[in-house]
Amino acid sequence: MEHPALDLSLDAATLTARLVDIPSVSGGEKVLADAIETALRGLPHLTVDRYGNNVVARTGLGRAERVVLAGHIDTVPIADNVPSRLDEDGILWGCGTCDMKSGVAVQLRLAATVPAPNRDLTFVFYDNEEVAAHLNGLGHVAAAHPDWLEGDFAVLLEPSDAQVEGGCQGTLRVLLRTRGERAHSARGWMGSNAIHAAAPILARLASYEPRRVVIDGLEYREGLNAVGIEGGVATNVIPDECTVTVNFRYAPDRGEEEAIAHVREVFSDCGVSEFVVDDHSGGALPGLSHPAAAAFMEAVGGVARPKFGWTDVSRFSSLGVPAVNYGPGAPLLAHKRDERVLATLINHCEERLRTWLTT
Repeated sequence: MEHPALDLSLDAATLTARLVDIPSVSGGEKVLADAIETALRGLPHLTVDRYGNNVVARTGLGRAERVVLAGHIDTVPIADNVPSRLDEDGILWGCGTCDMKSGVAVQLRLAATVPAPNRDLTFVFYDNEEVAAHLNGLGHVAAAHPDWLEGDFAVLLEPSDAQVEGGCQGTLRVLLRTRGERAHSARGWMGSNAIHAAAPILARLASYEPRRVVIDGLEYREGLNAVGIEGGVATNVIPDECTVTVNFRYAPDRGEEEAIAHVREVFSDCGVSEFVVDDHSGGALPGLSHPAAAAFMEAVGGVARPKFGWTDVSRFSSLGVPAVNYGPGAPLLAHKRDERVLATLINHCEERLRTWLTT
């Protein structure tokens, strides 16, 4: 399929519609990546590189600071919501309007119309964010070309209602297993019930008091919760194994090893026979005390909020780059069949960022 041309002179809302009309479900981003690369290579003030279906464009003006503006170009599967549609109330409907082709449109507009920013800029367009972490294009670029992502501050243009969301929580998923001995349920005293043995784990979770911590003026609330429990062999058998799946959402002042150690300590006397780390992604500090972040907050306005959840700002944090989430669209509308975004909010985000980068 020949890729369509992207006209970067269009306003951000109209450009969003054009991006939505180029399907790019995770794993199928090549056509859109080709279009983005071609459009950016037509801008003489940018150096453009590509790795897979990830496109990185940079200014080289020798400014004192470098800011990274990043966004993923993939979407969840289309749900009969492409092509895009703009209604009479100025609402743009379609797959990816909110998450996050409106943010990508803002990136492209800034790349095209701010040739001499007050800070050097790096624009990152990456694939496979909506699927398994090992496929994530930003992670691939970080591993293969970490120098492409160097910067003093980063903005991930994920939907945030045009409000700054600082950093992100870390997320740790562990499997806590208890062991027993099988027996016929009619003669339960002959065995040992592994599900019953999980009772101390559940009691500890029920009594756990999550920590609250203030970082750069933002209060992060941690949480430790059972999100699954599995056990049982048959309705007439005493089970010999039970697994409680626990999710720890932790503040970004904790490191990954510290988070694991904390969860181990919480359940250290609960009869856990096996402790397995099933999935883990570290958090990201908000970095709002950084001068670039302070200038960013002043330019875009509003009141910063903590990010409850995990986003790719974590990858920038791991590279030593403080990062925030800021983009058009309501996070609660992401991935929905009726996904949508207010067109004026897209243009608002562009203008707020332009102010930050030119004054």
